[in-house]
Amino acid sequence: MFPGGHVLIEIALRTTVIYAVVLLGVRLSGKREVGQMTPFDLTLLLLISNSVQNAMTGPDTSLLGGVIAAATLLLLNYLIADLSGINRRFRKLVEGQPSLLIHDGQIITAHMAKERVSTDELERALREHGIASAHDVALAVLEVDGSISCLKYDEIKPDAHNHLARRRFLQKHQ
Repeated sequence: MFPGGHVLIEIALRTTVIYAVVLLGVRLSGKREVGQMTPFDLTLLLLISNSVQNAMTGPDTSLLGGVIAAATLLLLNYLIADLSGINRRFRKLVEGQPSLLIHDGQIITAHMAKERVSTDELERALREHGIASAHDVALAVLEVDGSISCLKYDEIKPDAHNHLARRRFLQKHQ
């Protein structure tokens, strides 16, 4: 019923490797995949968790083996969160960085393509923020959690829109 110490250490090591692989996979899948879970994403998550369970515990199906795997996952999650809070470079590695989608009313299509954000998703985010058009947006940012933050010109600075419009006008007419 209770496995030996070497088996428990092996379970902890296997669990650590699986945690790192799944964390890397989630990180590489992109911000949008993490932030907005569809039924397909939920299905994938459930299947991944089922498929890696045996890789974590190996042939051990004991209660203690399951407790060791769960405790290892909780400890790793705590350590990653703690290290992310302390070390900015590590946080960027694990979480990524926000991506600018709209700047000064102009959609940055290269960033949208890189982050796999569709025009429909961007328009939905604008509507959620009560914004009718991208031209009314000073900044729209895809955050590391997959959400899209939008700032209108008047939220940045009351005269920012007029200043930017004047600057664009002067640049075109010089």
